[in-house]
Amino acid sequence: MELIQKYFPDLDDKQIEQFALLQDLYADWNLKINVVSRKDIDELYLRHVLHSLGIAKFVKFKAKTEVLDVGTGGGFPGIPLAILFPEARFVLVDSIGKKIKVVNEVVVGLNLKNVTTQLTRVEEMELKFDFIVSRAVARMDTFTHWTKDKIKTKSKHQLGNGILYLKGGDLTEELSAFPEAKIYNLRDYFNEDFFETKKLVYLPIR
Repeated sequence: MELIQKYFPDLDDKQIEQFALLQDLYADWNLKINVVSRKDIDELYLRHVLHSLGIAKFVKFKAKTEVLDVGTGGGFPGIPLAILFPEARFVLVDSIGKKIKVVNEVVVGLNLKNVTTQLTRVEEMELKFDFIVSRAVARMDTFTHWTKDKIKTKSKHQLGNGILYLKGGDLTEELSAFPEAKIYNLRDYFNEDFFETKKLVYLPIR
């Protein structure tokens, strides 16, 4: 929790309580349904929570902003972002039932009113969103194919609607077909060694 408050010092009491609950909720559910590695459970706030919140260093989701988290896994980045932006609306999607079960239980445990989940493939969804967020579930060309036509054209933010994608390593080849993509190094925002190679890719709607 100290790590989260170090970089996000303006949390209110409810947000602090919700972030603090994450460790026990995930540790408990992970014993029943393994969605996070044992090492990552021990470093949950660094490797999952703070990493997810890297997106918040680039955009502050306004009230009623609609955000889709594709391939949410155990609920990242969607759940930490939903805590941070309680007035925005988040839909967390995964095609694996046991992962969505854990996410649903964590959402209930946190009493998060701004999160819904869907057990489906994103290609089968018909809704449109202001932003799509994800953590390295596929190459960008595959991901954009999955999420085609899922982004609204009219933007509420100074940052245009699009994809906010957390990835690591050298992305030169992968993003060669996306000259409009912008890459930001998370090490410029977070001092911990874990973020040395971590990046956020912003891909505006085409």
